[in-house]
Amino acid sequence: MELSSYRMHRIYLAATMNYGLGSDDPEELAYYNKIRKEMDDMKKKPVKKGITLNWDNPEEIDK
Repeated sequence: MELSSYRMHRIYLAATMNYGLGSDDPEELAYYNKIRKEMDDMKKKPVKKGITLNWDNPEEIDK
């Protein structure tokens, strides 16, 4: 049986707020673990902020 949007939202909230799921349903556990893994992967990737400037060749900025 496919998860309802309401249940998916509840699982998403539990995963993002670092709460336990409290369910033994394998489909819900799989969705919970998928979200937790995606969050862990996002934490590992560096975030690039700002604008990169090349002061040596200003003509490349105009291209």
